[in-house]
Amino acid sequence: MAQAGSGSPTSVSQNFGDGSPAEVSLRRDTSKVQDHTGEKTYRCEQCDYSTTKKRNFDYHLTKHNGKKPYMCGECGATLGSQLAKQADEKPYVCGECGYRAAQKFTLTEHLRTHTGERPFKCDRCNYSAASKSTLDRHLTTHTGEKRFMCGECGYRAARKKSTLGRHLARHAGKKPLMCEECGYRTASKAHLAQHVRIHTGEKPFKCDQCDYSAAQKSALSVHLAKHTSKNPTRLGNDKKKKIKI
Repeated sequence: MAQAGSGSPTSVSQNFGDGSPAEVSLRRDTSKVQDHTGEKTYRCEQCDYSTTKKRNFDYHLTKHNGKKPYMCGECGATLGSQLAKQADEKPYVCGECGYRAAQKFTLTEHLRTHTGERPFKCDRCNYSAASKSTLDRHLTTHTGEKRFMCGECGYRAARKKSTLGRHLARHAGKKPLMCEECGYRTASKAHLAQHVRIHTGEKPFKCDQCDYSAAQKSALSVHLAKHTSKNPTRLGNDKKKKIKI
């Protein structure tokens, strides 16, 4: 019904049509590039609507064709009937992607994900946020406030979902994140990303004084010590040289 331009995300779907992590990652990266360039690859042939995201485009097409492709296997309810229910519970709808909200201010915050607007500014650095709650979380990096506490051991965290959530997973013995290459499991996204570099060979941490690179930041820190006078071995060598002179 609608044709995407050359090199569009549609070609990504043809190459990685299995919903694999590679497809999801490539689509996300392609979408980010389009967000920066402002290019709206997906254009509707029935009206003047256009967008950078395929999911938004697919949602828009349902307004023209009336199709309800998603059905519940338990009760037979279609996406259309679910949307009708949501229309009563969440009357505020985003015209860009179909997101629904129960309150107007929630929709206003959501719209900023499309416009890129970040009206909430940090008065201690140049950080800005799309919502006040996001700014409040950021401010804890300056104040050191840790409002969320673990009931098991008293550990405190500034962020409930990410930091405290990972900590609680350790108590429960849960490791929901898995490496698809070897089966390694962890509760931390950062640890998984670090582990995956073993397979990919990626070394993103670069030394600015030589061509050394490392897969881990800690390894780079150890290397940098070789360039500085803080390294004990180098200090010892310097002293020996001075004695000889």
